[in-house]
Amino acid sequence: MFKINKNSIFFSLSIVFLISMILIIASFAFLMQSNHKFEELNAGKKYHSMVKMVMHEARYSGEITSELEDELSEMNFEVIKSPMEFNEILENAHKKFRLGRDKHGNMKVLEYKNFIYLDIEVHENHFLLKDKNEAKSATFLIMVVFGLILLSFIFVFIMTLKKLYPIKKLQEKVASLGDEDFDFSCFESEKKDEVSLLAQEFSKSAKKLEEIKEARNIFIRNIMHELKTPITKGKFLLELPNDEENKLLMQKVFYRLESLINEFASIEELISVKNFQTKEYFLADVVDNAIDLMINIEDKVDLSIEDEKINVHFKLFSIAVKNLLDNGIKYSQTKRVTLNALKDKIEFINDGKPLKYQLEYYFEPFKKENTNDDSFGLGLYISNHILKAHNFQLEYKYENEKNIFTILFLKVK
Repeated sequence: MFKINKNSIFFSLSIVFLISMILIIASFAFLMQSNHKFEELNAGKKYHSMVKMVMHEARYSGEITSELEDELSEMNFEVIKSPMEFNEILENAHKKFRLGRDKHGNMKVLEYKNFIYLDIEVHENHFLLKDKNEAKSATFLIMVVFGLILLSFIFVFIMTLKKLYPIKKLQEKVASLGDEDFDFSCFESEKKDEVSLLAQEFSKSAKKLEEIKEARNIFIRNIMHELKTPITKGKFLLELPNDEENKLLMQKVFYRLESLINEFASIEELISVKNFQTKEYFLADVVDNAIDLMINIEDKVDLSIEDEKINVHFKLFSIAVKNLLDNGIKYSQTKRVTLNALKDKIEFINDGKPLKYQLEYYFEPFKKENTNDDSFGLGLYISNHILKAHNFQLEYKYENEKNIFTILFLKVK
């Protein structure tokens, strides 16, 4: 089935099974031997006087007299006289044990068709007596009981191996995660036992890792694309004459690179926050800090802030607010945005056209409204991750020819 490591639970289980099997078989052999001796002792006590009487009669008369036969019949014994039956029994009977042997004769106990027979040889005479009482032996019962115990033990062992086998497979699969093998589909089942539930949790984790890997690859490809564009423009401008117009174009290239690096820095900070600690801050302080992160936009923001506190990570939440303000201004027809900070939410309102796609579309990196605009398509991606880390929710609606983005402070499950 699979290789068993000497340090594995399967090796230990196999050793326990082997030792248990040896003990069961040894116990069976000992009990069978003890039962045989017990039956032999009982047979000696039961048939001793009768055999002695038959042998005494046979030594003097050479046969079993009618008087002795009547006595034996009263004791529920039958003398086998038919030569055919006599030979059949001797040829097919099972020898249980020898009652005794001396200079006068030889005595054996036989079993045939569930009856006991006494095989008595005295000098040249040979007698066979049938005990008409049905033979009762514990041997068959012992064999049945031990057979059931043995089968039950083997069944339990096999079922235990079957239950533990997924652990071995799971260990091999977890070891392969380092090679980016995320295929845990073999563990997807509806079973509710502990091993299956553990395997299912690993399967879910593997799927998440696979999604993260894919998202990372897409993200890196987009970063390379976004960096390549201004670098290509810069290299092209270096070939042109060094006049004022080209200097301004070169400055735009560097501003573009700087903006892109700042966005990446925001993402890196979001990812690098290990211990996500929050404190209570006034809404006004958070909004002021968000505005300070931008350059000369105070006259483009209409503020309405209630004197309330909010429990957040100050720096990261300020970045989320800044990005929403920046989007509100950038995509507004009047280049203005209204911010209403209330007890349970913050609204960002601007006039303009509604979004082309569902809000969730913009939660992916490098997704933007128009491919020709100067944005990187990272603002809502970053904001959404920050809000999710706070267990806040971002909603969008278009009402009265206005775009309304809303951060809901209600905790989201």
